[in-house]
Amino acid sequence: MKPLPHRYEVHLMGGPSGYAQVSTPGVPELRMAPPADFDGPGDAWGPEHLLLASVQACLAFTLRAVARLSKLEFSALDVEAAGTVDRQDGVTRFTEIVLRPRLAVPAGTDVERARRAVEKAEKACLISASLSTPVRLEIEVIVAAAHRAQAPVSGGS
Repeated sequence: MKPLPHRYEVHLMGGPSGYAQVSTPGVPELRMAPPADFDGPGDAWGPEHLLLASVQACLAFTLRAVARLSKLEFSALDVEAAGTVDRQDGVTRFTEIVLRPRLAVPAGTDVERARRAVEKAEKACLISASLSTPVRLEIEVIVAAAHRAQAPVSGGS
């Protein structure tokens, strides 16, 4: 990792209605619009979706680092995210974010150790740490079945 502080810049171009384009150097542009719940077309990434995607991606990439440092092997990570937007204290805001990570690990892996790694990654995630909205984890660890050698079938006569 490069020394801190890091600085990120994103450019948005749009008009009084319709879609906006978000860009940053070296990355494909992203088309954005309000979601259907906010009277948008519902066919483009909205800020609400991007916030959830940022929390998901941060968890995934932080887990990679945590797993590498703690020598925890995993074969796959699938994270679903759900966010609730409601009015709270006179402000419309995210009131909760729920992440449902499913971590696939090899046979013989300590499930509690894998669970703790996911929890540690969420706590270390800079995106989650930057939010005032609580992030709740519903972790599922899937242990691969141990491969068993099968006895050869003999052809008796």
